[in-house]
Amino acid sequence: MTIYSTLESVNLQPKKGKRITLGKAQILKRHGYCTLGEAFNRLDFSSAIQDIRRFNYVVKLLQLIAKSQLTSLSGAAQKNYFNILDKIVQKVLDDQQNPRLIKDLLQDLSSTLCILIRGVGKSVLIGNINIWICRLETILNWQQQLQNLQMNKQVNNGLTLSDLPLHMLNNILYRFSDGWDIITLGQVTPTLYMLSEDRQLWKKLCQYHFAEKQFCRHLILSEKGHIEWKLMYFALQKCYPIKEQYGDTLHFCRHCSILFWKDSGHPCTANNPDSCFMPVSPQHFIDLFKF
Repeated sequence: MTIYSTLESVNLQPKKGKRITLGKAQILKRHGYCTLGEAFNRLDFSSAIQDIRRFNYVVKLLQLIAKSQLTSLSGAAQKNYFNILDKIVQKVLDDQQNPRLIKDLLQDLSSTLCILIRGVGKSVLIGNINIWICRLETILNWQQQLQNLQMNKQVNNGLTLSDLPLHMLNNILYRFSDGWDIITLGQVTPTLYMLSEDRQLWKKLCQYHFAEKQFCRHLILSEKGHIEWKLMYFALQKCYPIKEQYGDTLHFCRHCSILFWKDSGHPCTANNPDSCFMPVSPQHFIDLFKF
């Protein structure tokens, strides 16, 4: 299964004259590029992080690599990985957006590196140990910079959240799919805090992410016998994966064997193109190379 990243509009330009070959786990025969590191080097994720719709997708991919695939990257792929990570951190420091996502990524990466560095000789760590120690020091420095990040207060004489009617504020909260985003917004004003503590809001969030059987296994009741949906959400989050949402995701065309961003589209030659498109989550992207 060969994936050609040739469309300029998708920001996935491979090096000139190259192509990427990916394979599902059940396909035994592979040709060309067939490792995570090789594909990671060919795909222009540096450009993708500049698009707010794709930023979270790339961050999640880097986080998954940090957790379990770091040792599978070649030296060149490692260098590319940390170059992209550097650009992400600098973007967050400049834009002051999504610091929590990057803090989580860096925490997972530093934990993995500490384990690998302590286990040198027992684990496969490509590259000089001193380089990895320098990388760990860089990560710790990034974490400190993010910890010291001060959000600039925006001066705006126009309409603010406080000016919106309650039903509109409530509608905004119900559109969030991440509990931490709800808590963060609830800290802005007393009104938003009141709305963010609504039991029905947290019930809807639990129902969106988790199955009823999972509720029964982790039921949390108040002294009055009411279900504590907010506490339930965070308890369930520790045990089960939540649904992932991205503004834009990579898709794979089974007919043309092309990997592309959904919002950019792809000029498929099939009679029914939509039936050929398959979404590729960050975890699925990594799974393509497991065999």
